This record gives sequence, C-alpha cells and structure tokens, in this order.
Amino acid sequence: MVRPHGKHGEVCVQALRGLPFVLREGLTVALTPPTLKRDRFCTILSVNQQGAEALVRLSGIDTMSDAEAVAGCYVLARDADLDLGPLDAAADDLIGRAVQDARYGLLGSIEDVMELPANDVWVVAGGPYGEVLVPVVPSVVAEIPENGAIGVAVMDGLIEAAPPSGELEGEDA
Repeated sequence: MVRPHGKHGEVCVQALRGLPFVLREGLTVALTPPTLKRDRFCTILSVNQQGAEALVRLSGIDTMSDAEAVAGCYVLARDADLDLGPLDAAADDLIGRAVQDARYGLLGSIEDVMELPANDVWVVAGGPYGEVLVPVVPSVVAEIPENGAIGVAVMDGLIEAAPPSGELEGEDA
C-alpha cells in the first residue's frame, strides 16, 4: 500500500514490481506486518484501477488515520483465491526463459520485463535477431508453460530477418 487517499479510508495500492495486479472486490487479504490494533485480515470492498495504481477500500479501514496506519503495509492473498490468467507470471520467474517463435525459431531469452500501462513487454536477447521486444498480449503469447521455451507468434514488423551469414544486401564481392 503506497499511501492513504481521501478521508474515508481509501488507500492507493501498487503491485510489486514484476507481479500482476490481482486484487478484486470480495477478496480476503492479510495486511503485513500485523499489529495488535487492527485485524490482520480484511476484505476488499472496492477496487478502482487508475493506471499503475488502484484506489482500494478495505473492511476495517474507515478513516484517514486508519489508512495512514496501513500505508507501507503489504497486501497478501491466498494463491487459491486468485484468478490468474494464462499470461500472469512474476517477472523474476521469466528472466532467463527461452522464447521460441513459430516462424523465426529461437529468439533468445528474456533479459528484462518492461511494465507498461497497457501490457508488459519482454526484452528478449541473445538470439540471431539481436534484441527483440515482445508484447505480452494473447495474440502474441498464448500461454506461459511451467517449463521449457515459451512459444510466441510475433506480429509482422517486430523482427527484421537477418541477412544470410557474412553477407550484406547490395554489397558487391
């Protein structure tokens, strides 16, 4: 939780870097570190996504001073209570994974995950095409398997096919 917002106990919340934002209305969460002066568990009453942050109301957090007391806390949820999609994966779990395209073959491995407002973008390098930016959208990445290379179908224009080894186009021998 980043900071309090408003006078009715709302807090601005951000997902930790590399994790998908998964909070939803009705989800029971734990606030950590716990204190003796408030319940450890809360229910999310509302979520209003605003770019990289969300404005969240929690049960038991009703005033500005309540919200100030939980600013800086982490919000934890049970894995079984989360509705994760096929593309929801922690960035740290993706770094180093191989990326294989249906047309171009091995593109390299994921070196970084850029978090953008619309979708994440994988920075893939170490392959024959240099650095390739792969948007993490369903039309490009259908799913992320637990092991092995991640299959993608990059859209036209993302990769410029390299010339045959040792030859440059238009150059006389």
